[in-house]
Amino acid sequence: MIRAIAVSFRTAGGRAPGGQRLSALSLAGLVAASAACAAAAQPAEYIPLPAGRLSSILASDANTAAVAVKPYSMRSTPVTNAEFQQFVIDHPAWQRGRVARTFSDGGYLRNWRTPVLPGDAAFALEPVTNVSWFAAAAFCEDEGGRLPSWAEWEYSAASDATQPDARKDPAWLARILGWYARPASSSIPAVGGPPNFYGIRDMHGLVWEWVDDFSALLVNPDSRSAEDADRLQFCGAGAINLRDRENYAVLMRIALLSSLKASDSTSSLGFRCVRPLP
Repeated sequence: MIRAIAVSFRTAGGRAPGGQRLSALSLAGLVAASAACAAAAQPAEYIPLPAGRLSSILASDANTAAVAVKPYSMRSTPVTNAEFQQFVIDHPAWQRGRVARTFSDGGYLRNWRTPVLPGDAAFALEPVTNVSWFAAAAFCEDEGGRLPSWAEWEYSAASDATQPDARKDPAWLARILGWYARPASSSIPAVGGPPNFYGIRDMHGLVWEWVDDFSALLVNPDSRSAEDADRLQFCGAGAINLRDRENYAVLMRIALLSSLKASDSTSSLGFRCVRPLP
């Protein structure tokens, strides 16, 4: 880790990303921050979730509201900057400046101090953002998992601290909508919020999250099309109907994901991984 910082320092000619020359004290600060990043990158905790049926907000058929969800385990928190730092050090092809443009846009990891150093100790514990779907999928594969499907993500995200499905609870909905009303420029807190019913943390309140099948989330706002036998010729098999149009938070999340390309990255979009269970 220290060697990677030294290489970055020499490559920059002893200058910070903004062009200011780094002092020995500044370099010491970067080394200390890197040590904090390394300490924060502990083995990921995966929480098992039981099989179940989810009355999904989305359904491909107007007569099918329940989606079967197989058992799986999910990362307890989103992937952090510290964890993604270790990934790009181990896999230099995913470092900023090296990753193929096919797999990333110009904003990839743009909020990191250098290609291998995210920032200070506090930043290390924040969810990683500005990552493409390709990069997120590669990280999960390297960890022996994959990105969750929308159904798996929604299944966990529907719960509060005491019940597996809190989506009809006005107080729960109000808390989530309060987060969506927060200005995008607000700083992102560290991971590790209160656990939900399953023990999963930060499903709401920190960042949006990539899902594996994000490109299939094509919302059809016209409920009449659910009865239209010809609708698939226009939108394809990914056309879906939003069942609960009052759930503004979910609608906003779907609208964001469905508007993206796999190479896109944004400052409010992170990810977490899942693993299948027998």
